[in-house]
Amino acid sequence: MASGKLIVLTGPSGVGKGTLVRSLLVRHPELYLSVSATTRSPREGEIEGKDYYFLNKSAFETMIEQNQLLEWAEYAGNYYGTPRTKVEEKIDQGLIVLLEIEVVGANSIKDSFPDALRIFILPPSLEELEHRLRSRKTDTEEAILRRLERAKEELKVSEEFDQRLVNDDLEIALQELEGAIFSD
Repeated sequence: MASGKLIVLTGPSGVGKGTLVRSLLVRHPELYLSVSATTRSPREGEIEGKDYYFLNKSAFETMIEQNQLLEWAEYAGNYYGTPRTKVEEKIDQGLIVLLEIEVVGANSIKDSFPDALRIFILPPSLEELEHRLRSRKTDTEEAILRRLERAKEELKVSEEFDQRLVNDDLEIALQELEGAIFSD
């Protein structure tokens, strides 16, 4: 059986990664979305094992120590990471595995998976990014300001990724994403 491939999607918080991934999975149910682990609290409607594996800090740190994560990073005061085993199993089964992760982790994936296609999702503007973050109504003012400052830093490293696409019009962004994923 042919080996699968790893597709890493990243970009600043609020850029629309989740919306793009959900739309992509509706169109392409054959894709496998890796579920990340985090120490942050669940948002309303999020489901354990589907949206994230919600862990306490001690359990997450044990996973780090035991090399059970492909990548991990601390973001906005919480840990986020990708459990290794399931991703490797799905790739070995010939599937295309999607990782929707934050920028530091996405950049570090090249060490464990040099053949991964790393795609950076850009906002149309910082003003639009701020609007999207505020519209979610999930963060405090302090958290929004931290996310915006972090976004400015993250945008500086976007050139280090294999591909970049702007999420301005959802349909156009989806078509560009499909082109990147399914081109050989």
